[in-house]
Amino acid sequence: MNSDLLPFIGIAFVLLLLILGSVLFVGARRRGGGGVDVGGSPQPGTPGRGGAGTDVLEAPPAPTPTIPRPTVPEADVPVEPVATIERPESARGRMTRLRARLARSNTALGQRMLGLLTRDRIDASTWEDLEDTLLLADIGAGPASEIVDNLRREVAVLGTRDTDAVRGLLRAQLIAAIDPTMDRSLAVEPHVGEDGTLRPAVVLVVGVNGTGKTTTVGKLARVLVAEDKDVLLGAADTFRAAAADQLTTWGERVGVATIRSDREGADPAAVAFDAVRAGIDVEADVVLIDTAGRLQNKVGLMDELGKVKRVVEKHGPVDEVLLVLDATTGQNGMQQAKVFSEVVEVTGIVLTKLDGTAKGGIVVAVQRALGVPVKLVGLGEGPDDLAPFDPEVFVDALLA
Repeated sequence: MNSDLLPFIGIAFVLLLLILGSVLFVGARRRGGGGVDVGGSPQPGTPGRGGAGTDVLEAPPAPTPTIPRPTVPEADVPVEPVATIERPESARGRMTRLRARLARSNTALGQRMLGLLTRDRIDASTWEDLEDTLLLADIGAGPASEIVDNLRREVAVLGTRDTDAVRGLLRAQLIAAIDPTMDRSLAVEPHVGEDGTLRPAVVLVVGVNGTGKTTTVGKLARVLVAEDKDVLLGAADTFRAAAADQLTTWGERVGVATIRSDREGADPAAVAFDAVRAGIDVEADVVLIDTAGRLQNKVGLMDELGKVKRVVEKHGPVDEVLLVLDATTGQNGMQQAKVFSEVVEVTGIVLTKLDGTAKGGIVVAVQRALGVPVKLVGLGEGPDDLAPFDPEVFVDALLA
C-alpha cells in the first residue's frame, strides 16, 4: 500500500467511528425515552430536544379506566294529601234550616198549648193545664204564671176561639217572655287596647262536662269564619286528654290555628294567656278559648276558672263569657248557670241539644234568672247546626 495514503485512511476510519458512535447514541436515547436540554445535562424521562436537533417523543399516557357507577333507583316520595278547607254555611242559611228542624221537634209543645186555648169551653181547669204545660217545658213558675194571666185576660176581652187569633195572642206572650229587646249580638270585633295596640276580641267558653262545650267552640269558629273573621283557638281544657286534639281538628277543617300545650295537665291559665298573646301577634279578629268542663259544686275547679279569666285579662278585658248549657237538663242547668255567673260574669248563654225535646222553655227561665240573653242555640250534631238565637223564629217554630 502506498505510504502516502495511510494518513487519509486513518482520518477516514476515525470519521467512520464517530458517525457510527453518533448513530448508536441517538438510537439508545430514543429507546430510553430520555431528553437533553440544550445547554444542560440530560433530564431522564423529560421530553426535550437531542443535541443533534432530533425530536424525542414521549409515549402516550395510559388511559384511566372508567368505573361505571351503580344506578340507584329513585325512591317514591309519598305525597301528603292537601287538606280541604271547608266553607261554613252562612247565618241566614242556618236560621232557615234550624227553624224547620226546631218546628219538627217541638210541635208537641206548641200544638198542646193551641189545643187548650181553642177549646169550645175554656174554664179554670184549662188555664191550669196550660200552666202545667209551660212548667213541663221548663219555662219556670214565674214566667208561666205571668203568661197564663195575660192570656186569660186577653182571651176574655177578645171573646174568640179562632185558632189564628189565639195563636197570635200566644205568640205575642211567648215573644214578650223571651224579651226581644235583649242584645244578642256577639262582641267579636277587634279593638284598640289601652296601650294603643290593636287587640282581638276574647271569648271565654265555660260549662260543665257533657254539655258539648268543646264542640260548641269548634262550631262557633265556623260561624265566625263564615262572617270572614280571622279566628284563633285556645285549647285551655288541659284536664281532658282528647280536648286539645278535638279542638285542633275543628280548627283545621276551616283553616283556623289552635294554641295548645304539648304537656297533658298543663296550667290552663298559661295556655289561655299564650293564646291571647298569639292572637295579638298575628292580628286575629277573635280568640276563642275553650276551658275545662267542671262541676259547679267543686270549689277548687271553679276557682281555677276564675284564675283563667284573671290571667287572660292581663292582656285586656275579656269581651264575652259564654256559658254552654244542655237544654235537656232543666232546673239542674239553672243551678249551673247561677254558680258560673258568680265566678266569671257570664255575658251570654249557648243552649245545646235543643232539638228533640219539649224543654224549650229553659230559654225564658235562664234569661230571667241571670239577666243575660241566650245568644246561640244548637239543634243537632252537624258542624253547622249552631246559629244565632232569634226570639221570633224560635216562637214561630214552636207554634208551627
